[in-house]
Amino acid sequence: MARSLDGLVLAPVADQAPGQVGTRTRFRYHERDGEIWADYAGGDVVRGHLLGTRDGDRLDFRYVQLKRDGTTSSGHCVSTVVDLPDGRVRLEESWEWESQPGSGTSVVEQVVAQVVAQGD
Repeated sequence: MARSLDGLVLAPVADQAPGQVGTRTRFRYHERDGEIWADYAGGDVVRGHLLGTRDGDRLDFRYVQLKRDGTTSSGHCVSTVVDLPDGRVRLEESWEWESQPGSGTSVVEQVVAQVVAQGD
């Protein structure tokens, strides 16, 4: 099983359609005893939440979000947790809106804090 998602920050590797999550969106994950949840925001999303379960390397969750245009939307996602060779985590996702038409796939990867050089 891949390592825990607890405390990790992940971001999409590519932009989706307008009004959806994009490369400026950040997901802050939590995990405990097979439960997963995350808060997310950025880009066209003002605030979003996801909640679900983890069984091995498979996540199954529902999400709901508030967009900048004031609309809300919700959906379902199944993800596979993958450990990358550089030690980061990737989620390979298949999602479907439940509040509107649409479905697709996406990839989010762990964001690693960049070290800032001091005293140039």
